[in-house]
Amino acid sequence: MKKQALAALTILSAGMLAGCGSSGSSTGMSSMTPVATSASVSGAVADGYLEKATVFLDKNLNYRLDTGEPSAITDQNGAYTLNVDAADIGKYPIVALATQGVTIDKDTNTAVTGSYVLSMHAVAVAPTTGGVSGTVSNFISPMSTQLREMMETGSYTTLQQAMDALRTQVGLPAGTNMMSDYIAGRNTAMHTAARNMATLMGGQAGQVIGTNGTVDVNRYRGMMGTIYSNLPTITGSNAQTNITTLRNTMNTNLSFIPAGMPFRNYSTAYRGGMGMMWR
Repeated sequence: MKKQALAALTILSAGMLAGCGSSGSSTGMSSMTPVATSASVSGAVADGYLEKATVFLDKNLNYRLDTGEPSAITDQNGAYTLNVDAADIGKYPIVALATQGVTIDKDTNTAVTGSYVLSMHAVAVAPTTGGVSGTVSNFISPMSTQLREMMETGSYTTLQQAMDALRTQVGLPAGTNMMSDYIAGRNTAMHTAARNMATLMGGQAGQVIGTNGTVDVNRYRGMMGTIYSNLPTITGSNAQTNITTLRNTMNTNLSFIPAGMPFRNYSTAYRGGMGMMWR
């Protein structure tokens, strides 16, 4: 009897151990989902599509490519892919630099005559995995740049709110996606407005971008605020004459902002009221 009881106890103990092992396997290793540590972000850069533009995740928010920041050079279609930490998506903006004499504007197939900086707000950045849709396309343009600066003022609660304001300022139809690829979508009016904005941005390279590649954030945001305030005049009739006049005015007025001064938040830039800088 003792031998039989001992044998039964041994079998029961083995069964319990096997059951514990099985439970550990099903609720342990097999239930653990690997956490993604890297992701890709793909899109395109345009005034017209920009070839040989430098694109990077701006992790210290200085509009300049620094050591350790993921970067890429756009191809002949203006396309780029950044390999980034998954946790950084939606946390940092993406910046694109069009470099004078290097970056080629596919609208003209010639190099840009003035360097300029484009960007996209962090909230607009989406991982490539699974595709992108809606208002998020990772398309970097003068429009996405203007939206980023509008969001930086703190005057807009959501990206959609900023897009609605920009659409109205440019005079585009209701429902226009201001983050969309206007070239692929053949939106001529939006493309023309973006081209005119890029012309003004490139015309201020000497005021905004230093010889060592640094970007004066105050002057840069002063420039973008001025462009926003004048969008109706540079996208309507007699636009080219107005662009020339505004470029000369900005070249003078931006010089009144001391270079390298501590950053100021131009929160009133998009509501007017910045003196001679805003019209």
